[in-house]
Amino acid sequence: MRKIKKNKWLYLMIAPGILYFFVYKYIPMYGLIIAFQDYKPYLGITGSEWVGFQHFERLFTSPEFWMIFRNTLVLFALQILVFFPIPIIIALMLNEVRNQMFKKSVQTLIYIPHFMSWVVIVSISFVMLTLDGGIINSVLEALGFQKINFLMNPDTFRPMYIIQVIWREAGWGTIIFLAAIAAVDPQLYEAAKMDGANRLRQAWHITLPAIRSVIVVLLILKIGDVLELGFEHVYLLLNASNREVGEIFDTYVYTAGLKQGQFSYSTAVGFFKGIVGLILVMVANWLAKKAGEEGVY
Repeated sequence: MRKIKKNKWLYLMIAPGILYFFVYKYIPMYGLIIAFQDYKPYLGITGSEWVGFQHFERLFTSPEFWMIFRNTLVLFALQILVFFPIPIIIALMLNEVRNQMFKKSVQTLIYIPHFMSWVVIVSISFVMLTLDGGIINSVLEALGFQKINFLMNPDTFRPMYIIQVIWREAGWGTIIFLAAIAAVDPQLYEAAKMDGANRLRQAWHITLPAIRSVIVVLLILKIGDVLELGFEHVYLLLNASNREVGEIFDTYVYTAGLKQGQFSYSTAVGFFKGIVGLILVMVANWLAKKAGEEGVY
């Protein structure tokens, strides 16, 4: 209590964040009860029949489960292996720019897509990639190649997905890494220069080790979202032709829960997502501590 009283202003500062998570994250957990019920809206949670793990059994024995699980893992792997390193690389490149006006201009330009909704991003991509008058297909046709139906082709769904993620989020993701780089002691760079290290060596041996803890924490948090890829983006890209490679848990929950009214079943799917995310965060945090990093907790 003495520590709380001493740091009361710090606790007051984080109070809105704590209140937000309590109201919108913890209180709604009460609704997970319906994953074990045959929930009927007119009966409510207290009046609905208990069915135990029936909905989980249905999920794991469903022929669609492995398709959805595979698609979710593949898209997540693309985010980790392709997208996650890009903000780090951009931050390292921007850190080497000495012209401050040019640096700030580039930062502003790459931040802008983050403030556009996925509807706008996907719409721009649709205009560029459509068969009828799309810029990309017009160029291919002018060069003597056949047009490609990017939007309906299952083979192009995943590349199109990850390119749009990079376009929208890569610039915004550099903010934390640039802040971490700014905290690196300049004397380290000066000592490295005296030893003959070029900029690439300085980035490899000084900058990256200095921000390694930040990278590890963000990676752990990213791993926690393994089954949480974002409903809106994928749903806007989905169609009957690419569903086999594009359907994920988020879109499946929407279809089963809201469109078909299977509230208990969709809650069970969401519960499963949360448990997997929690386990992976704990495992990733344990591995980080074994590797000598601080981890998230």
